[in-house]
Amino acid sequence: MPTPLHAEAPHSRAVSTAPPPLGRDLAPDPGVSLVEGGADVCVYAGHADAVDLCLFDAGDRTGASERRIPLQERAHGWWFTFVPGVTVGQRYGFRVGGPWDPGQGQRHNPAKLLLDPYAKAIDGDVSWGPSVYGHQVLPETWRGDPTVRSDLDSGAAMPKGVVIRDTFDWEGDRHPHVSRSKTVLYETHVVDLTRQRLGVPERLRGTYAGLAHADTIDYLTGLGVTSIELLPVQAFTHEPALVRRQLTNHWGYNTLGFFAPHAGYAAATDPQGVVDEFKGMVKLLHRAGLEVILDVVYNHTSEQDRHGATLSFRGLDNRAYYRLDGHGLDIDVTGCGNTLDLRHPIVCRMALDSLRYWVTECHVDGFRFDLAVALSRGRGDTYDPDHPFLIALRTDPVLSRVKLIAEPWDVGMHGWRTGQFPPPLAEWNDRFRDCMRTFWLTDTRSQFHGEAGHGVQDLATRLAGSRDLFGAHDRGPTASVNFIAAHDGFTLADMVAYDGKHNLANGEDNRDGSDNNRSWNHGAEGDTEDDVILATRRRSMRNMLGSLLMSAGMPMLNAGDEHGHSRGGNNNPYCQDNEISWFDWNLEPWQEDLLATTTHLLTIRREHPALRQRTWSLGRKVQDDGSVDLAWFAADGTPMDGEWHDPRTRTLQMLVNGAWLGVRSVLVVLHGGIHDATVNLPDVPGLTAYRLLWDSAWERPQPGTTVAPPGPVALSALSMQVYAADDPS
Repeated sequence: MPTPLHAEAPHSRAVSTAPPPLGRDLAPDPGVSLVEGGADVCVYAGHADAVDLCLFDAGDRTGASERRIPLQERAHGWWFTFVPGVTVGQRYGFRVGGPWDPGQGQRHNPAKLLLDPYAKAIDGDVSWGPSVYGHQVLPETWRGDPTVRSDLDSGAAMPKGVVIRDTFDWEGDRHPHVSRSKTVLYETHVVDLTRQRLGVPERLRGTYAGLAHADTIDYLTGLGVTSIELLPVQAFTHEPALVRRQLTNHWGYNTLGFFAPHAGYAAATDPQGVVDEFKGMVKLLHRAGLEVILDVVYNHTSEQDRHGATLSFRGLDNRAYYRLDGHGLDIDVTGCGNTLDLRHPIVCRMALDSLRYWVTECHVDGFRFDLAVALSRGRGDTYDPDHPFLIALRTDPVLSRVKLIAEPWDVGMHGWRTGQFPPPLAEWNDRFRDCMRTFWLTDTRSQFHGEAGHGVQDLATRLAGSRDLFGAHDRGPTASVNFIAAHDGFTLADMVAYDGKHNLANGEDNRDGSDNNRSWNHGAEGDTEDDVILATRRRSMRNMLGSLLMSAGMPMLNAGDEHGHSRGGNNNPYCQDNEISWFDWNLEPWQEDLLATTTHLLTIRREHPALRQRTWSLGRKVQDDGSVDLAWFAADGTPMDGEWHDPRTRTLQMLVNGAWLGVRSVLVVLHGGIHDATVNLPDVPGLTAYRLLWDSAWERPQPGTTVAPPGPVALSALSMQVYAADDPS
């Protein structure tokens, strides 16, 4: 039965001749909402002439069962109607008629089935081919003229939204609410963590259920992390270029739907089961005291630029959803072809509705915002800390109470904004990452060539919480998310084994991925049997883990680094859903040692509150005996002075005073010199002895000795030691 959209030729504007209904003057909630007798259906298409709801039978992969229902009510760009008989499990999509005027950014095409931006479950995948493009493309290349509209019907090639029930037995689930000062983030991937984990049943490996399995949870709690930060789990698809190379988007930074969990990560095969499995994962992680943080991508979508497909937003209202220039071309500050326009109230609302959904209905505990500067560029296309989206995050009664973490850059002009986001947002601190890699790796390599490094001044700033970046607006050290490695870039094991990236498996002739790795192979590129090189690499890994976990701020551990996971020098394995990315849990002895070291360091951090202060330590006098809250000492045990400005300085002692807070003080000694050294521990009032908690020269943690100041103590080349005051008084 033809619908109003197809009553005319495919390229014409379809206009219904039916009289307007005497309905509501305000639209219902976006999406498909079950009500008595059916469902309210609502979608935004502000420049459209007509919108059809398209219903499909479950299991229909050809589109033969399609039934079209015009949305006859309209208000402020929203199209809506009540549809009787819609129940749980209904598959659906939209078709939109309207102007085809690419020069004005309008790309309506009723031949294209569009996914509902508010779909809470999605059935099927994009079947990549010419039909999913709104413009004409060649079958061989999927490239063509983006100004000429395509008449090919995409119904059979598109995934469908699915109506689900929102009820779920949470069994009294409560958010762990880990304070920021106690938080240790663990950035991981649902698949990589469990795909090869033998303690997880094979059918559950690489799934939400596998992540929530008792074996996985025991590992995470035994390690000592508090908050699991998951790479994108919102429904995504694969870039056409990857499909043509027979690869997939493994990381998920290519969002298709902002409300639905990615079905490919579920052991369940039905859409309702996928949603319930995700919620069950959150519930079980919460039961173990672990928070769930989602890495979310509201800066762009999977539709890419004007040469990309028409899957949802582009066909609904390209001009509203995306940033466009005066010629209808995408303004790309994401490096992915398009940029969602959060200046538009509908787009901003969609992002906020999505975030609230994941908190209220799925019980997640916070978000890490990918390329957050792209979300907060104002009318002048420059970063605006008072952007409406940021203000909404800060004032929303739901969202302002969860953890909010910004990746404080994008690829646009003036896109680096570390330290400039407003509270309560925390930020990935790339300055911390670069400083630690520079001190322990590239400056060390320089020493072997007789060259001076960068000294210790910036090192001290990072250890103390990066007040130069986060000191404004009363943000405190926990605004800094400290990290050495993350999902993109070298793993910890690879940054000590490779000078250059090795990304040929990605099929881009090694052009992809960063060239600024600040890595050092210690004398051999990649695998080696040289015992001296291997031992020094292991010590460098321990030094960087120690620096990360003894620093003020909120540490983030890149999953796998705790046991030396290598990706063979690939610093951009976004398309490698295979052994390159999956963790091999058959650990060698040195990996078991590194895992034990990481667990020990996390225990030190947890048991010594002096390392987890919420407020700045500024070298202020805090006790009558003249003791200060934070003090810095040179290798000879005297206060740092001229050594701050000497690029050859490679030894630094940081004494964090806990006595005035009623806890043990902690001394961190870092020695980045290439020769063994003797260090005098600082002799300060009220501190009579130091107990050695850890030495990075140890392959595996062991009991330490007690030392009376000034010592002296011996430090191996390229090592660090951590002491606690033996008496809390």
